[in-house]
Amino acid sequence: MDLKDQLQNLFPDHKPEETPNNNTTEPQFWLQDDPIICKYEKRKGKPVTILEGYNGAKTDFKKLTSALQSLLSVGGSFKDETIIIQGDYREKIMEFLKNNGFKVKRVGG
Repeated sequence: MDLKDQLQNLFPDHKPEETPNNNTTEPQFWLQDDPIICKYEKRKGKPVTILEGYNGAKTDFKKLTSALQSLLSVGGSFKDETIIIQGDYREKIMEFLKNNGFKVKRVGG
């Protein structure tokens, strides 16, 4: 007996809502034509990955930064139109951005 059947037994009068089946998926983030620059630096002896060239709104920066932080389980922030992620995660970040429709350029070694 699965959860659906158990709920039907508990609430026999309930009619489940029909979910609209839309095949049009809206992009999660604001996409741009210019590529995002992904580079690696050391700040105060610690590695950081820096994303530059994203020109979305402040809310877009917040959404993209929090998505990267939760994907990598690390800290990060955005300041002055740059996203800073703690650690060297260039490959994972570039793969994530490409899967979400962004163009990405790798700078540095």
